[in-house]
Amino acid sequence: MFVPINILRLDERTGDIYILAGEDLEVIVFRDGEWRFIYAA
Repeated sequence: MFVPINILRLDERTGDIYILAGEDLEVIVFRDGEWRFIYAA
């Protein structure tokens, strides 16, 4: 399933990447490559 990426944001302070995909899928990717869901409906 493909969903559009609405927001892709790099936090220059921490190096983390925040992704908002579709209307309700939020993922954060940490500098070391680990990732986790913040919210998924």
